[in-house]
Amino acid sequence: MEKYEEKLALLAEMISFSVIDGRLHEREYLFLTMIAQELQVTNEDFKALFHHEEYPVIIKSEFERIQQFYRLALLMHCDGVLHEREQNKIHEIGINMGLNPHAIKRVLKAMETSPTR
Repeated sequence: MEKYEEKLALLAEMISFSVIDGRLHEREYLFLTMIAQELQVTNEDFKALFHHEEYPVIIKSEFERIQQFYRLALLMHCDGVLHEREQNKIHEIGINMGLNPHAIKRVLKAMETSPTR
């Protein structure tokens, strides 16, 4: 990931996804914090993302799109509760990213059946 703005946009997308079930679980927040640290986003900018609208971003690299989808899937499972709205939204996001619908289903099914999710 090259630009700081792209990193902020990815985090904003993850934050938006994390509250789709109407609540930000503590484990989701901790996961988002880890991702922000990994992306080297400042704490001030990270906290400010919770008060901004989602940044639209088009991820050019297929690898980065897959990586972002995987982060969202991990975020979806980290609170231990799988909501229907989360499932619908992640499918929509994956399709909008241009990912293979069958691959999306396979990844989500594998995560669902995994003992550690």
